[in-house]
Amino acid sequence: MRVVNWVWTVLSAVLSSTTRAQHPFTEARDANSNGVPTYSPVRPPAIPLAVRSPYTNAWSTTSERSTLNSLRPTFWSGDSVGWEGIVTIDEVSYEYMGAAVQDLPFLPSFKSAVPQDVSFDSQYSNFTFLAGPVRVTASFFSPVIPKDACRSSIPLSYLTTTVESTDGQPHRVRFYSDVDAAWIDEQSDDAITWDLYKGVVAVNGTATATATTHPDDLYSWIYQRKVQYVFGEQRDFPQWGNFSYSTSPMGATNFSFQSGYATSVRFGYVNRWDLTDNVDPAFRGFGSRAPVFAFAHNFDSVTNTSVRYTVGSIQDPVVKYLHRGGLAALSPWWKKCYGNLHEMIHFHWDDFDGVRALGNAFETQLKADVDAFYEGVEAPLYSSSTRGEPPWKANGPDQYGQEYVHDADTAYGFLDAHNRSGIAVPFVSEAGSYYAIVALSARQVMGAYVYAEPPEAPCGSAGSGGGATRAAGDPLVFQKEISSNGNTNTVDVLYPASPFFLYADPALLRRALQPLYEFQEDGLYPNGHCAHDLGARFPNATGHVEGDDEHMPVEESGDWILMTYAYYKFAGDAGYLRAHYPLLRQFARYLVDFSLIPAAQLSTDDFAGALANQSNLALKGILGLQAMSAIARVAGEDGDAGEFARTAVDYYGRWEEMAMDPAKNHTMLAYQWRSSWGLLYNLYMDKLLNLGIASATLYDAQSAFYATVSQTYGVPLDSRHAYTKSDWQVWAAATSSATTRRLIVNALVRWLNETATTGPFGDLFQTTGDGGYPPGQPAFKARPVVGGHFALLALGRSGQGANATGADTLGSMFPRNGTQALPPPDGGAGGPIPQSPSSGPKKWQKKTPRINKRVVERLSVNSAGTAVWVRTDGRESELGV
Repeated sequence: MRVVNWVWTVLSAVLSSTTRAQHPFTEARDANSNGVPTYSPVRPPAIPLAVRSPYTNAWSTTSERSTLNSLRPTFWSGDSVGWEGIVTIDEVSYEYMGAAVQDLPFLPSFKSAVPQDVSFDSQYSNFTFLAGPVRVTASFFSPVIPKDACRSSIPLSYLTTTVESTDGQPHRVRFYSDVDAAWIDEQSDDAITWDLYKGVVAVNGTATATATTHPDDLYSWIYQRKVQYVFGEQRDFPQWGNFSYSTSPMGATNFSFQSGYATSVRFGYVNRWDLTDNVDPAFRGFGSRAPVFAFAHNFDSVTNTSVRYTVGSIQDPVVKYLHRGGLAALSPWWKKCYGNLHEMIHFHWDDFDGVRALGNAFETQLKADVDAFYEGVEAPLYSSSTRGEPPWKANGPDQYGQEYVHDADTAYGFLDAHNRSGIAVPFVSEAGSYYAIVALSARQVMGAYVYAEPPEAPCGSAGSGGGATRAAGDPLVFQKEISSNGNTNTVDVLYPASPFFLYADPALLRRALQPLYEFQEDGLYPNGHCAHDLGARFPNATGHVEGDDEHMPVEESGDWILMTYAYYKFAGDAGYLRAHYPLLRQFARYLVDFSLIPAAQLSTDDFAGALANQSNLALKGILGLQAMSAIARVAGEDGDAGEFARTAVDYYGRWEEMAMDPAKNHTMLAYQWRSSWGLLYNLYMDKLLNLGIASATLYDAQSAFYATVSQTYGVPLDSRHAYTKSDWQVWAAATSSATTRRLIVNALVRWLNETATTGPFGDLFQTTGDGGYPPGQPAFKARPVVGGHFALLALGRSGQGANATGADTLGSMFPRNGTQALPPPDGGAGGPIPQSPSSGPKKWQKKTPRINKRVVERLSVNSAGTAVWVRTDGRESELGV
């Protein structure tokens, strides 16, 4: 079964034929009166452009029929950023990115290119246009290569613009692109300063700047606030650091540059088709008087040519960190790898072919892993991407023979014709739906993190404290809780994102947990439970020394133990558990005292408010105790292991009596609240880690119940509201039957295709109506919790596939309630996963991904009935875990 070439245009047709009133893409036109493009594999509310960090985080919204060249690109928050793209073919200019056509006076020789197609995968977003006799492709590349910490720490992204003749004739082709000061803050008129660098030398804008230009020379606009506030943010934009935009002549007949007011520079280009080589020293204006920083490439008589740019916001230092030695301003990890700012920019430019190969390898592996998860369960339904009539009727059997009914005037979605339970959108591949979800999520997850060089240990403290547990050569990783409250390394945001880490690189989870371990093990946090986060406002990882963080004690303590144990299970790093055992035991003791009957408190879904006796929260604590018993066994603490195991088993039996409604049809949201219910997403860790404590009856009841309360866009989070969370839906789907899993996965893709939300993949939305942001709630967008969408792939890493449904863990390489971990990537002894050798400190050589052969070990039973590890030679890419 191959998960390529799905027909998401057919999906759009299937859905829009029943929801034409709410579907905005039927015979739609953009602001330039052009038809909207075809989207593949699905039409999300926003397409990632440059997504590499919390500050290099630009998107193109599709809301209200917007296209790349009818509305300016936006920062993740929705604020516009100036990023303009124009190609001139012979003597006519066509805009493919930005909105200058709308801003400038009418010019007959300046038009909008006509959008054709938009496609994306885990690495690229590709936009194609017709511009007179040529096809223009704008390809945005933000590499997702989690195993390579050096390259992942670079906050820069690529744009390659290609022109191909469609009439077979050569044409004179010119490229223009600029960025503006809005990347620093769109609504501010603070003064900025800038320079143009040729290599590492600032040029003065005279003819000497280009007189000796070589095709490989790198030109970089670098600009910054005149007055910097280090570690400060204004409306989520950084108030310190630099912004860079770079390109090379790339064989152009003529290469030019210019800075100046936006209207003047753009108007001058579309009239002259080149720039003045002037670096305007003026300070910042606002609006049409804002400065832009432009490049132009001219090519004579070509049928196919391209130019490349790199773009990004760069901070040095990158994080303020409180540790045992005091406050430290941490340098970015790329500085350790590549040197200073200019060296990093040059490495990134020269590395395009090497990092493209690594990105392609990740994407290839992602598709192969989706294939493997669904192998033998379903095959793709379509092999052509042409538009057509939907292959179903309003009522009838789906591809599985299931009779369904559908009424577009209700919010129920597709229903079983016999019992009116919800079923999946018919004639849509679940594997295709799931691939679209994870492909869209990958860049968003990685865009929430920065990598930093750890501080030096304070004098006299070598070998002690939390810093002593840091893996040699490891960066510290810091997460911004984007768009909700801006916390640093929020535990209950790392937790829903953890399936991505476990699938893509468990070492990334270790690096994100490490700063919190150090903060708590060094005695900087006074409470007996786990901290909520490492700082109230990113990038200030200054902790909560007074213990006044957001109060989620059971949530965070359970999350912490489960994430730590999951890291061990996927990385085989037993030393990690032993090193952190005292703190883990402390949190487990807290769960013994407070998890079975939790007092009124917040859970990770804090927007829903505090609630006492939360069933799902209590289950998390019980699973945490079961995991702690296994941790104790690995650490050689047999007394603790027995105690925690007995407590977990006892608590689970009592929990099931209190949590299930009296009819035993489903769990209640809170004990004894009979009319309540909710997604029991915390059950996922029992299945993933094969903890073996939850009953099959529980799995079956929940799965069957979800289908009875589903809405058009999935299963609501709980009975109090019509909204849901996408990450928790996928976690719940992973614990369900095949039919319920398919219902949830296909409903989520239907939401992506139809939602009225306007920003990057939102994880909180209405399951009814237009699928918009919930009234009275924050508009969640661009949050790293979409890492939870990788829940099925993390199951696949453990050996489970789509045929292991509900409580069944068929294929799992984790024995039931056992402590065996996955074999390490190199087939050797367990230990911290090493840094990828593909890039290292200050080595700029281009590398190509290599395929490693390793020995895979699986648990089996020999002829004597003894459990043994059976070794089989297997072939996996270095992306395998």
